[in-house]
Amino acid sequence: MLAIANQKGGVGKTTTALTLGAALARLGKRVLVIDLDPHANASVYLSFFPEQQRFTARDLFRGEMDAPQAWGGVIRPAESAGFDFVPGHIRLSELEMDLKERKNRGLILKEALFLVDDRYDFVLLDCPPHVGILLVNALLAASLVVIPIQTDFLAFYGLQLLFDTIRTLNRVLAKPIRYKALATMYDQRYKACRRVLKLIRDKLPERSFATIIHSDTKFREASGQGRIIYDLDPESRGAAEYLALAREIIQDEDA
Repeated sequence: MLAIANQKGGVGKTTTALTLGAALARLGKRVLVIDLDPHANASVYLSFFPEQQRFTARDLFRGEMDAPQAWGGVIRPAESAGFDFVPGHIRLSELEMDLKERKNRGLILKEALFLVDDRYDFVLLDCPPHVGILLVNALLAASLVVIPIQTDFLAFYGLQLLFDTIRTLNRVLAKPIRYKALATMYDQRYKACRRVLKLIRDKLPERSFATIIHSDTKFREASGQGRIIYDLDPESRGAAEYLALAREIIQDEDA
């Protein structure tokens, strides 16, 4: 279970969730991607427009996912990407109040996903960019939190919010939340990018991926067409780097 999280927007979170999911699928893994962001960017990207969906990720939190067959209405095949998908919805933002009195509300998603655990090798959670019940559920459900960090000083220093959330949860958990940083949007021509990458390596030596995701215009082109980069240009640098990341994650999970 991988949570793709960062409390700053524009760092490549949704691109990472979708492209990494597609890369894992290309390597023969059974993959489910869940859009937990009320903005539903991943859903719109894949043309699962929330207002057209009868069931969305919101239904996972409503206490009705008490049987494996209940998942049948929530999961959609994203055939071009090679993985299954659960669309998000703007009403996910209402869960903060809806679940206010719910017991063990931070474990709702983890318990729901237990029902389909044997169907997938990897479940990827595209998290919202703010602290709340959705992010907490994702962090508690995940075996690894992947933190995309744009190689920019503002993005790097914005990590403190997410680390504070993880530290707070770790104080009450028997097993601490594992996380790894992923450098994204890297351009080695710029000194600032090189400095931030060095900071990531120095500050998080054991908690950063060897794989670096460089800036690649193919991501923007793919996004504009609502396609995964493997559909547009599977030989592009960005496509190759997410495949490398997928292999690194598989090796880490098997270790």
